[in-house]
Amino acid sequence: AVYMRRHGVIVSFKTEAEGPNGPDAQQHPEEEASGVSRVRAVLIVLTLCYINLLNYMDRFTVAGVLPDIEQYFGIDDGNSGLLQTVFICSYMFLAPFFGYLGDRYNRKYIMSAGILFWSSVTLATCFWLQHFWALLLTRGLVGVGEASYSTIAPTIIADLYIKEKRTNMLSLFYFAIPVGSGLGYIVGSQVSSATKDWHSALRVTPGLGLVAVVLLLFVVQEPKRGAVEARSDMHQTSWLTDLRELSRNCSFILSTLGFTAVAFVTGSLALWAPTFLYRAAVFTGQKPPCVDEAQCSSSDSLIFGIITVITGLLGVASGVQVSRQLRKKTARADPLVCAAGLLLSAPFLYLAIVCAQTSTVATYIFIFLGETFLSMNWAIVADILLYVVVPTRRSTAEALQIVVSHLLGDAGSPSLIGVFSDSLRKTDSFLWQFRSLQISLLLCSFVAVVGGAFFLFTALFIEKDRNRAEKYIPSADEPIVVPKSGRSAHVSVSSVLI
Repeated sequence: AVYMRRHGVIVSFKTEAEGPNGPDAQQHPEEEASGVSRVRAVLIVLTLCYINLLNYMDRFTVAGVLPDIEQYFGIDDGNSGLLQTVFICSYMFLAPFFGYLGDRYNRKYIMSAGILFWSSVTLATCFWLQHFWALLLTRGLVGVGEASYSTIAPTIIADLYIKEKRTNMLSLFYFAIPVGSGLGYIVGSQVSSATKDWHSALRVTPGLGLVAVVLLLFVVQEPKRGAVEARSDMHQTSWLTDLRELSRNCSFILSTLGFTAVAFVTGSLALWAPTFLYRAAVFTGQKPPCVDEAQCSSSDSLIFGIITVITGLLGVASGVQVSRQLRKKTARADPLVCAAGLLLSAPFLYLAIVCAQTSTVATYIFIFLGETFLSMNWAIVADILLYVVVPTRRSTAEALQIVVSHLLGDAGSPSLIGVFSDSLRKTDSFLWQFRSLQISLLLCSFVAVVGGAFFLFTALFIEKDRNRAEKYIPSADEPIVVPKSGRSAHVSVSSVLI
């Protein structure tokens, strides 16, 4: 290693032969830098994709059996919305804690502990869900597992790959979100229908979560933080310093607000769309009303689940491809594609909601188009965060984005839609059960337009913030990491002043 004096501070750099750009690493620089073989890196990404799929399956299984839950507990739309809100709040408030740990300790063990807690507790309690408060408690515990995972997993992928490979792997990772969400609807509705008991639907994913813990422990290997990007001068700063620097990052703040709109819309549709479609079918006389538990199961959850899987795959893939082609013409491609996705989804979601009472086929077509455009954002937003934030702050940035996007997005949107629907309902007739929810869901189109505007503003700052992250040099008043005997030791600036 070579030690240089910078502003009176000793900073170490790897020589060309030692770094990932040296002659020994010309063929596979990422493997050399991260300390993880190519085959193991692929297995790690596939394991993370499986767990991401599992998380979203569990999140939306409840939406697939929501009519059954409402009938079983005799609750209104406002209380139904709490099922999603409680989960999101738990997830949201725990995210900063796991983000702090993820930037400082072994990420594999943090994720394993969180998912093991969620799986074991949820599997044990879902056999005794006789009270609504117990169901709310169980949904809150699910947030522990997702908070431990969602804040950390993308940063592991970022430490394994760079540039186009990173974008491709993130696309694969975020394919699991729509696929898992759709499978949640499908598994929830079909398991409930097969067993004639909605409780059974909630027991599927916790069992699979225990398998995920085994995969994490035996497949995932901790990569070196930031090494794949040849950032040998990286060192950990205090949490307050991280928050201060992130608050000054305009691209991060604005893209987070744009993603908040995505979370608001997807959270609302995720919980209420199958129920809304079922009420529309009841109102138009296409299906009988839900008068007992056996009749509550509906094909709408199955159809909506299939649409979610297909549109998610199309949306994520098309978003990445359009962004990749547009990058050849402008460095602002990513936020522009995100803005276009939201702005194009808004009119189709509006048409899907207003056409529900007249044409079921048209409704599904517009939902298909709206969700496809909405799904264009997932992988791109994650990529934006990773290249405008330095490696040692990425878990904290992920956690902060989760808190903001869920606090202002899907933490409250399901309950807000439910409460709004209850307040608009003049009678308990089938007409007003449908009409009140229909009017409430129109809010999603407005929020999508606002989110598109935030991404347009992001495009104004993206080049400057990306260049600043790539050229970041620790200042003289920050603690320095000096390599010693192959390990990193944190020392104070005063101890290395010349």
